[in-house]
Amino acid sequence: MTDLIRPRRGRIIAGVCAGLALRFHTSPTLVRLLFLLSMLLPGPQILIYIALWVILPKQRA
Repeated sequence: MTDLIRPRRGRIIAGVCAGLALRFHTSPTLVRLLFLLSMLLPGPQILIYIALWVILPKQRA
């Protein structure tokens, strides 16, 4: 499996969903859709996204 990083390409806002998609070998669109659907449920989704934005390293050039 690959490391969990925020890629330089294919990112929309911060690259968190694209990084998760690369890590789990799935489509970034699917991960983004699942994230948007999870926003309908109560919970700390935004806080987790921001935490991953801060914690995950950027892809090196």
